[in-house]
Amino acid sequence: MSEIVWQKSSFSGSNEGGSCVELAMGAADLRHLRESDDLGSILVTDAEKLNCFLLAIKAGEFDHLA
Repeated sequence: MSEIVWQKSSFSGSNEGGSCVELAMGAADLRHLRESDDLGSILVTDAEKLNCFLLAIKAGEFDHLA
């Protein structure tokens, strides 16, 4: 089993310790997401579902929740 390598969102800025979303690719086309200030809580989904979610965010489908 290989170690998961996390990538920090480019929208998080460069400050260390700042709150951000991190993403990692796993086996079997799985994607792992976590919040940098809660490393133990990880959301796991597949690439297609993550892509649909990101497209919905970009389209503003969740703006009413802000």
